[in-house]
Amino acid sequence: MATKTFASTGDLGEKTITFAELGRGAYAFTAEGDPNTGVIVGDDAVMVLDTQATPKMAQKVIAEIRKVTDKPIKYILLTHYHAVRVLGAAAYGAENIIASQRTYELIVERGQQDWESEFGRFPRLFEGHESIKSLTWPNIVVDGKLTVDLGNQRVEIWNPGRGHTQGDTIAWLPDQKVLYSGDLVEFGATPYTGDAHLRDWPETLQRLRELKPEKLVPGRGDALMNAADCETAMAETQAFLTDLYQTAREGVEKDMALKDIYALCKQRMDPKYGHWVIYEHCMPFDVARAVDEAKGLDRPNIWTAERDQEMWSALNG
Repeated sequence: MATKTFASTGDLGEKTITFAELGRGAYAFTAEGDPNTGVIVGDDAVMVLDTQATPKMAQKVIAEIRKVTDKPIKYILLTHYHAVRVLGAAAYGAENIIASQRTYELIVERGQQDWESEFGRFPRLFEGHESIKSLTWPNIVVDGKLTVDLGNQRVEIWNPGRGHTQGDTIAWLPDQKVLYSGDLVEFGATPYTGDAHLRDWPETLQRLRELKPEKLVPGRGDALMNAADCETAMAETQAFLTDLYQTAREGVEKDMALKDIYALCKQRMDPKYGHWVIYEHCMPFDVARAVDEAKGLDRPNIWTAERDQEMWSALNG
């Protein structure tokens, strides 16, 4: 049974930060299942992948970067556009903000609504929200692939297909086989699928699996330090998405109400995934999108604070 308020509104505890080194110039800023930030350091410049939700929270990332390099932070890569990932960008003073063409389209279409919706859902992740002055806009938009040389550090950037959003963008260090996946891959954390393309996402993950990464920074969860753990994370993310969509589609085919499909998904998925981080927070939004897609809605509905509450009310009868 769903609770009367978002599970995330009661998530107030401080998380322990880890700044892990995956290889030469490759780092991951993680915090016990909170959104991860990637850092890539070259001889000439630094690239930050996903910026945290506010400029105040971004200062924690900058403090860790300055422990390992004094090189300028010249690039930010938005792996996709969700407020918790991007609204801290102003703190870095980067010359270039990179995003995919499909991500740019989402900012235009729903950037403001996303900010307002996410802030209401998960207030702890927006510490210092008053420091956010505007949406984050890219000045380099990628349609296809882009290679950035940070100085003896080649970063390949591409949008491998629709998944967590239509515009997910990964960074790949081919010389070290290090993958920064954004929220296309999670590890011990529940995929959020409210803006997802659930039929496409497993195929997109298959393209990442074919890279055979040996290190991986997921969207949430610990940095992965060997090929076996990378494969496990990608396979487990695929399994969650498949179970979710197949169960939702079954409910739609039986003409079940959203509330009943949610109960069916929880019954089947709790034993496998219920221990994952933010599971109770994500599942209502995940099931709502899975039902929409199973009914034929290709482009996800825009989440607003009002729609969040309408969905919550429907699940609670």
